[in-house]
Amino acid sequence: MITWTTYGTWLQGDERKYVKNGQTLEPNPNLKKSNLSSLKQQIIKLTPLQKNAVQNAILEEAKRINHNIYSIAVCSNHIHIVAENNHTPINQAVIRYKNVATAALKRTGLNAKLWTKGFDKRFCFTEEQLKQKIEYVDKHNRRNEPLSRQRGKSKRTNKRTP
Repeated sequence: MITWTTYGTWLQGDERKYVKNGQTLEPNPNLKKSNLSSLKQQIIKLTPLQKNAVQNAILEEAKRINHNIYSIAVCSNHIHIVAENNHTPINQAVIRYKNVATAALKRTGLNAKLWTKGFDKRFCFTEEQLKQKIEYVDKHNRRNEPLSRQRGKSKRTNKRTP
């Protein structure tokens, strides 16, 4: 499962906890305040139209690189993807997904720094872990109602564990 956030929406120090170097860290109000003051532009939150554009662009790119996406949730402030591990290294897939999403958002008129640097990755080593990650992402789609009606169902097509 890979996750990345929109610019300024989930800063280090956040009260919801935050991830740094693969570790989940506790809230730190002073750190968050410092990070908020150093933002160079407004915080980016995606509209329903923008979320749709991002999701479509990512799914099209996944087809192009033969990357099987089991589940995807594009929220106003972050993106979750559960995908099968394939020949494309994860960091390269994320770069491609961020690039096509950026291009799609530019076509909607959003022309700014859109994504935070980097991403979080969580590997699934068992079928049960894979099911849990898919359910976690699908739960985001149920909260993200208009998008989930259009494409929120799991894209899982086989039983192989990534």
